[in-house]
Amino acid sequence: MLPSRDTLVTYPDGALDADTVVLHVAPADDGRIAVVTEATSFHPVDAAWPDQPADTGTLTAGAVELPVVDAVVAATDGTELFLGADIPVRKGTEGWSFLVAHLVAGDAAIAEGDAVQVRADATARRALSIGHTACHAAALALNAALAGHWSKAAREDALGAPDFDGIAIASSRIVPNGSVDVYRLNKSLRRAGFDTASVVADGLGELAASVTSTIAEWAAAGATVRIDRDGDGLTDRRYWVAELPVGTASIACGGTHVGSLAELGDVRVEFEAGDDSGTPVLTMRTHAAPAR
Repeated sequence: MLPSRDTLVTYPDGALDADTVVLHVAPADDGRIAVVTEATSFHPVDAAWPDQPADTGTLTAGAVELPVVDAVVAATDGTELFLGADIPVRKGTEGWSFLVAHLVAGDAAIAEGDAVQVRADATARRALSIGHTACHAAALALNAALAGHWSKAAREDALGAPDFDGIAIASSRIVPNGSVDVYRLNKSLRRAGFDTASVVADGLGELAASVTSTIAEWAAAGATVRIDRDGDGLTDRRYWVAELPVGTASIACGGTHVGSLAELGDVRVEFEAGDDSGTPVLTMRTHAAPAR
């Protein structure tokens, strides 16, 4: 049965387990099976903005434990199930249901109507949650450090600084205990009033030290983090909210996070200047070292 509403997701609240029921089973690529459940604790990768990888873990049906080899966002209009990049519409399109598809081996013994337990691996989840929280903190700290490079008014971030991160971002990748963010220093950014040349000229080492210092101050203050959300469905809006010493920051985000910047441990940020087909790019790598 193809679901008529979005998958209910529990991972925004930090849940690792969900007792639920299988609603649909369908063939997927490479001989795997896509299993859609009514609810899930599994964070899926989103083809539209694949910054955070999917959780790892298992589906258990009775005495059978099935490894989940991947989890992706899926969608249906009631006639066919589309997976990942094959989804033909934007998330939230009226008349469509948006789902989490758990991909398991093609010979898995699982069927519609089965009662199952979804379990995400706690260690892998925590490492990605630390990386995602560190990514947001680094973005805000970077915006503050680059505020003086703007000659025109620009869109502001959650703390009121010019939103370099949001305007220049080309790609973001969450990795265990860190992130890699790539920014395009292109002509449109210069026309918007940002002095791209001075970023490298002023010294990337100094920029890294500034961003690292700001995050360290916020972590030392024990800045708390929570997820606010408009509902329990996969496409309901969710927000990363951090109570920072300089104010409350709220950023739309569908990922997973830890409950405090203090959990990041020692954070180090590095910058590298590069080139992408003739366009200058700036890469920010954020590394967290949480206590074990």
